[in-house]
Amino acid sequence: MAAQPVSRMLRRVLRSSVRSCSSGALVTQPHPGEPSQPAVEVPSGRRRFLREHAAPFSAFLTDSFGRRHSYLRISLTEKCNLRCQYCMPEEGVPLTPKADLLTTEEILTLARLFVKEGVDKIRLTGGEPLIRPDVVDIVAQLHQLEGLRTIGITTNGINLARLLPQLQEAGLSTINISLDTLVPAKFEFIVRRKGFRKVMEGIHKAIELGYSPVKVNCVVMRGLNEDELLDFVALTEGLPLDVRFIEYMPFDGNKWNFKKMVSYKEMLDTLRQQWPELEKLPEEESSTAKAFKIPGFRGRVSFITSMSEHFCGTCNRLRITADGNLKVCLFGNSEVSLRDHLRAGASEEELLRIIGAAVGRKKRQHAGMFNISQMKNRPMILIGG
Repeated sequence: MAAQPVSRMLRRVLRSSVRSCSSGALVTQPHPGEPSQPAVEVPSGRRRFLREHAAPFSAFLTDSFGRRHSYLRISLTEKCNLRCQYCMPEEGVPLTPKADLLTTEEILTLARLFVKEGVDKIRLTGGEPLIRPDVVDIVAQLHQLEGLRTIGITTNGINLARLLPQLQEAGLSTINISLDTLVPAKFEFIVRRKGFRKVMEGIHKAIELGYSPVKVNCVVMRGLNEDELLDFVALTEGLPLDVRFIEYMPFDGNKWNFKKMVSYKEMLDTLRQQWPELEKLPEEESSTAKAFKIPGFRGRVSFITSMSEHFCGTCNRLRITADGNLKVCLFGNSEVSLRDHLRAGASEEELLRIIGAAVGRKKRQHAGMFNISQMKNRPMILIGG
């Protein structure tokens, strides 16, 4: 489907309800008079970024290159109700025994410690975080932490429409929803399950409840969905979406192949052929996304360029896996078990020394796409998306 027909389709369905749309297209009332938010000029330069974020901040969360890690991603579960091709093998993966997973109290204990040391943003991931029964309570308790400014969640969207009102009331700030195709049959092929309609309803519910932008994560794979780039961008004409095109990344079990990867520059060239007026937006130094906007469109489009143009130099992220391991780099295979130290009765000071040692060993940048593809690492589902 070309971009122009998608735009016409959206204009038609905006007057209907989401239930009546057989294609699963998003439905919301357009805001043609809504003023676009002016772009705020962000000072450039890594030194200036580090200087402006210099104090106060924990030495335990600062690595040997001066990067301050204020963003923590916590995986709530290894389980998922989908089987996305780029995330895990079709047969699934062996799951960690329940006794070895972090308990709710352990998650909150670690979150409190990291926030006390300067983390101001936490994102909950999985697996699929919304299948965890106490996810709403976890968000509510995180919301009580003084100094924590943002609580986000990355979800496949299957349970989102049902849970989002409760999550919003509990304090959920931002939402990222994974959606790799706008074609229902292709959706089932990619994720090996049904559920396209539920994901679209989840995105619609997020817009309805005022989340803006609603981030839509699309992993682009050659021969599978690169022909839908224009269709995804066309959605941003009337909807407050940030469509984020993610370069296909190698993880254990996902059969990564360089030939399947569509680079940022190739995607950008495709978009510019359709919309030559596409303009680059300013970005924060710690951002993983290169953001663009088509003048007059309500939403925007971004690119996550982990493979072709890494952003390691200003990385401010740490990860805790569902079984309690601290990963200082998504693509690194070095981990340290915070769970084991917690259960051994480690004091707060001892935990901080362990965390600080791990952060201090963080490398300047990842090893490059070809080396990463040969490296033994967890499947994405066991890391936390």
